[in-house]
Order: sequence, then C-alpha cells, then structure tokens
Amino acid sequence: MQLNKILKGLLIAVPVMTLAACSSSSDIDEGAANQSNQATVEQTTDNDTVEVATLTPEQQAQEELRQKYDELRQEQVIYFGFDTATIQGQYGELLRAHAEFLVKNPSVKVLIEGHADERGTPEYNIALGEHRGQAVEKYLQSLGVSTSQMSVVSYGEEKPMVKSRTESAFAKNRRAVLVY
Repeated sequence: MQLNKILKGLLIAVPVMTLAACSSSSDIDEGAANQSNQATVEQTTDNDTVEVATLTPEQQAQEELRQKYDELRQEQVIYFGFDTATIQGQYGELLRAHAEFLVKNPSVKVLIEGHADERGTPEYNIALGEHRGQAVEKYLQSLGVSTSQMSVVSYGEEKPMVKSRTESAFAKNRRAVLVY
C-alpha cells in the first residue's frame, strides 16, 4: 500500500518537475546576448549534465548568409511602366542589395523572370518580358555581378501575378522577378 502511494506521488511529481525545469525565464538582456560572438545551446538531462555547443566562425558566417538570403527573398520584384523595359529609380537600392549579395557569393545563381500584362500579342509580350529581364541583368552586371551567375527567361503574359483586367492588375503583371 505504501509503495502504491509512493509510485503515485512520483508519477505526479516527475512530470511537474519536468515542466518546471523546462519552463524558461529570461533574466538576460537580449541585446547583450545578441552581441556575443559565440552562440551557445544548453541542454539539461536527468543526470544534471550540461552539453554546450558553440558555433564556429564559419557556421556564424553561413547563418548570416542564410539570413541575408531570406531578407532578399522578401523583396525580389521590379515593376515596369506600360510597354517599357526601363528600370525606375526607386528600384536602385533593391538591385544594389541583390548585386552586393551576388558579388560576395559567386557560387549563388539567380534566374531573372521577365513578365508582361496581357495587352498585346503573345509574341510581343514574350519579347517584352525578355527585354525586361535583360534590363535587370544589365543593371546587375553594371554593379559587378558575373554573367555566369545570371540567366534570363521570359514568361510574357503566361504567369500573371493578378488575373483581373484592371489597370492596377496590369501594373502588377509588368514585372521582373529575381529567383534564387
């Protein structure tokens, strides 16, 4: 009988202690922790041993590269005016950021997709999409990106971003997209 009470008590106490041990309270200033050059990961087991893993400088560089890569993926569309392949000044900063990333990482390749709205013949829109992709390619090339890192494909009107027939939809479909 006594053994049963002890086992029941342990069955309740162990999960409660586990939950309490796994709960976290942050008394550390996150800004100070982020400024540290080495990130550490701690793991506690039942034997009260602690394993600490540190990131090497190469792993930190790879992590920074991955974060920059993710940021660039968020902004990768360049819009164009009606029937033009001229890059507007507002996209200069975006393209400089992509160019800087590509120059620093020569093994990374980018596909530049040219698109057009549905106005015009399919052949004309394929050619216009090609010109838009080539305009972005030349701009990146002028910023030091190697031509071997870039390739251009035109989809013309075949892959619209917005399928409605309004002027705002047409404007969203006149674009070039950088795909990593």
